[in-house]
Amino acid sequence: MSPLFHSQVRCGIILAAGEGKRLQPFIRQLRGKDLPKQYVNFVGTRSMLEHTFHRAERLIPSDRLFTVVGRDHLRHPEVWRQLSDRPKGSVILQPLNKETGPGIFLPLMHLHKQYPEAVVAVFPSDHFVLEEDLFMRYVDQACRVVEQDPSRLVLLGVEPRAPEPEYGYILPVDDTSPSSRLGICPVSRFIEKPDRRAAKELFHNGGLWNTMVMAFKAKTLLALASKVAPALWHSFQRIWHSVGTPAESEVVEDVYRRIEPVNFSKGLLEAISVQYASHLEVLPVRDVYWSDWGSERRIKIMLEKLNPLEPLTEIQTV
Repeated sequence: MSPLFHSQVRCGIILAAGEGKRLQPFIRQLRGKDLPKQYVNFVGTRSMLEHTFHRAERLIPSDRLFTVVGRDHLRHPEVWRQLSDRPKGSVILQPLNKETGPGIFLPLMHLHKQYPEAVVAVFPSDHFVLEEDLFMRYVDQACRVVEQDPSRLVLLGVEPRAPEPEYGYILPVDDTSPSSRLGICPVSRFIEKPDRRAAKELFHNGGLWNTMVMAFKAKTLLALASKVAPALWHSFQRIWHSVGTPAESEVVEDVYRRIEPVNFSKGLLEAISVQYASHLEVLPVRDVYWSDWGSERRIKIMLEKLNPLEPLTEIQTV
């Protein structure tokens, strides 16, 4: 499918730098050896990362999709295979895993250097989405909102099927503004992995599962980060200045040795929601079966739905 029509330059970031250690025993059981989960094809003939490429390319050309991966991942031949045909300069190697904050900011520096006016969509690579066309229409809608008002950061929040305590939640403001009538709501607060009782309350009070899929103007996020996370911003400004120069590799190594891990939701989005709430909104996603495949339980539930007669031990994963 050709990318959807849009009026401004759109770029994407695909997050594939995680180690997925929690799932390694399950993956070892299925395929006989370790491999970070995003490179495993639990469903069909493509890995979760390859599904993410296919999904994102419905909206954004492949040469404007920047994928961040762990440098250590390249020791796996399967990783080389899946990344070998990506456009030149679009795969960004992260020397160390310092959580989702640096995981987003490292490819953002490359993207922002080449496309300083870009609207950016972020896609984690370990999600399962059943209704992909509908889901990408929601991403397109979020991008269009940002194109109309570049001051806004729009997150996609899935209407929950059940009170899931292992997910992060976004609690929207009960709002009657014109934007809310279009489906976009201000964010009241973020709740990361609530206990079961709190998850039930969120489920009944309109809480949404935080997909970490979001759209924003690169310049807007960087401006907000300079205020709510100045240490992170200053570190990555060093990298931005070095991108494309002979010093780039050395600067990236030095920055990653020095910085502390930063979770993007807790370290940036929560601070933005408190200090600059008017910039942050959520788009409720309805009628889409979405799952974050961070646990063996969630994967098995979906695999059994898709392959009710096929034993898990016989599923092809290579």
